[in-house]
Amino acid sequence: MGNGRLTLVRHGESIWNRQNRFTGWVDVSLSRAGMEEAERAGDLLRDQVFDCAFVSALLRAQDTLYEILKRNRHCDQYLRVHELNSAWYEHFVPSEDDRRELHIYVSDRLNERYYGDLQGRNKDRVRAEFGAEQVHLWRRSYDLPPPNGESLEMTAARALPYFRERIVPRLQRGQSVLVSAHGNSLRAIVMHLEGMTPEQIVQYELATGTPHVYRFDAEMNPLEKRILA
Repeated sequence: MGNGRLTLVRHGESIWNRQNRFTGWVDVSLSRAGMEEAERAGDLLRDQVFDCAFVSALLRAQDTLYEILKRNRHCDQYLRVHELNSAWYEHFVPSEDDRRELHIYVSDRLNERYYGDLQGRNKDRVRAEFGAEQVHLWRRSYDLPPPNGESLEMTAARALPYFRERIVPRLQRGQSVLVSAHGNSLRAIVMHLEGMTPEQIVQYELATGTPHVYRFDAEMNPLEKRILA
């Protein structure tokens, strides 16, 4: 069928982004500025029709998603599917109205990279303790994890199989898919889509609250990429 459309959105600024702290899997909320970023992303995507959405298990990505859907002209009701317990959360007798529901799939495989022993620590203080070069390697190398944490390579090892199994088939059927997640889990997906090298992807930044929109043919070859700002 082809012409699937994928919209990737990194969550808005979190309170720990603002405080210059390593966040990882700590489930902090959006800052006030982050909420405004999510609202702006919703305004940019107001007229977009989505067939389904995927989101990480973390609050900041979910709050961003709901702000986007709140502003969407075509989404007036939705249903959350918890991936680990989908047999429970999708167990219902359908009605005619269900055809209008947007299904939101929640999975921790789309979570941010796990920052291990650095989580919660101020980045400047960590640089003072370990040296700026070491911290830069932890943050920007592809395969070097922080102490007891994940590298980008390890994040990709869980995010990409999920993307291929759960999202790619929908794109191949021509659906429009929205993904709200995190800088590193989304970079893993972008690396795969654009054929980037590890050296290229570690330099690539996804701004918070800025939609990246891809369109594909049936073989998942990118036909178009737009960054909405």
